Amino acid sequence: MSAREDLDAAIELYHRTTADFIRGDAEPYKRCFSHTTDISLANPFKPAATGWVEADETITQAATYWREGEVVGFERVAELVTPELAYILEFERYRAKIGGAEQSTPVNLRVTSILRPENGTWKIVHRHADPITEARPASSVVAND
Repeated sequence: MSAREDLDAAIELYHRTTADFIRGDAEPYKRCFSHTTDISLANPFKPAATGWVEADETITQAATYWREGEVVGFERVAELVTPELAYILEFERYRAKIGGAEQSTPVNLRVTSILRPENGTWKIVHRHADPITEARPASSVVAND
């Protein structure tokens, strides 16, 4: 396979394991990530994690918030690919029970993922996910503390 085909396969695996993650199973999803000290993860539930130890804990904890999830779709907004690094910006859409909720609810996330090849396999070295998928007023960034 070409480097581009390898990257596309890694992203496809990432998407498939996201389905496991939103059903509460973090283990397949974690295998898509680099396990090095220089990775970072910013999910919607807690402050940014740096290094694999913190990222592993964050992913494990976040998976406990999700139940009975299903992927609705991934919409690619932008991407850039070089031999050493690639990024994708996507909207991820799911339906899931979150936290203690008894009802399934729609979830829309804006996600930036950065990948690099490690030992011939593309791995995620940064993921940032937040619920900002539509324009918001400037006041939405004002801290309420």
